[in-house]
Amino acid sequence: MTLIPILYEDGEALVIDKPSGLPIDRPRRGGKSLEDHLDGLKLGFQRLPLPVHRLDTDTSGCLLLARNPKAHKRFARAFEERLVQKRYLGVLAGIPNGEEGTIELSLSKISSAEKGWRMIAAKKGKPSVTHWRLLDTKDGRALIEFRPETGRTHQIRIHCEAGLGLPLLGDPVYGNGTTKTAAPRTMLHAAGLTVTREGKTPIEAVAPLPPEFAALGFADTAA
Repeated sequence: MTLIPILYEDGEALVIDKPSGLPIDRPRRGGKSLEDHLDGLKLGFQRLPLPVHRLDTDTSGCLLLARNPKAHKRFARAFEERLVQKRYLGVLAGIPNGEEGTIELSLSKISSAEKGWRMIAAKKGKPSVTHWRLLDTKDGRALIEFRPETGRTHQIRIHCEAGLGLPLLGDPVYGNGTTKTAAPRTMLHAAGLTVTREGKTPIEAVAPLPPEFAALGFADTAA
């Protein structure tokens, strides 16, 4: 079994560098998931560490695990109260207008027999906010830093498509045919995570860019 890199560790938390392609929950059709690695991530503790938030299967990078139920409850509340700083890097299938901005959209979930389920921008949906900044361009594509305030399902992916007018490269749901096949997976990476804690040092983790980004000409950046 492939070892998952650990980016941060203390008595109540782990931050791992989740590889792309590994789902957090066991797929209905079966197959590998993060659950297969939890026993190996106990690291001497009796309890299995449990994920506090979600990352899409394709998305790589920082994933926070709690090492006991009290910590899990406290960290989950921090996410709900928007006390967690999250930094993502993504490659757009094009170059956006401008160099930075904020996307604010209300999002709703829809489903159909043909396309399955997906998120759409809808006035009656749940509010979502993402700040973005252009970092680099290469061969007609852009490396973007995203700092989401909210944590809606597929938030950054739909914000790219509906807010910036350009999907993430490789996105099978929000991209077009060319976009889907231009990269081996949805090009989104959870590059940084900071969780402040009362009376304790913050949880801080940075996940290096995976090789799929370098293959497109984008170097690692922690700025």
